[in-house]
Amino acid sequence: MTIREHFGKLEGIKIAYIGDGNNVARSLAFGCAKLKMKISIASPKGYELDKASIEKTNEIASGTTAQIASPQDAVKNADVIYTDTWVSMGQESEKAKRLADFQGFAVDSKLMSLAPKAKIMHCLPAYRGYEISDEAMESENSIVFDEAENRLHFQRALLKKLLS
Repeated sequence: MTIREHFGKLEGIKIAYIGDGNNVARSLAFGCAKLKMKISIASPKGYELDKASIEKTNEIASGTTAQIASPQDAVKNADVIYTDTWVSMGQESEKAKRLADFQGFAVDSKLMSLAPKAKIMHCLPAYRGYEISDEAMESENSIVFDEAENRLHFQRALLKKLLS
């Protein structure tokens, strides 16, 4: 919804996802495949999106999903740079290791300079100074707060439907 609001379309949009190949990356990959979007996922070694998901999304729409080693390569020609927290709920005991492993995978001004027109998204909550810098979060390219607002409207509509 947020991407469509900012680009007027979904088909052909390229997302660069920078971070853990977790449920967020998986959901984005499948959504991109179904909506004829492309996604490049950059994750540290050992945190990549599972191969079965990559294969399945590419069966849905050939060439939709690519696992890329470096964030710098992933953001090339990206319309959207998307990130997520490095330490999800239930992973608190892994925090120190994860913070070390994810160094170099932050969305910051240096990464943004490689795709200066790309919109910045984050599913929230964001831990500034880790996966996203203050500068990226507050930049004119950030649509994080539009995304959060749209999530609220979607959740309200879903609750209304479920309770009707």
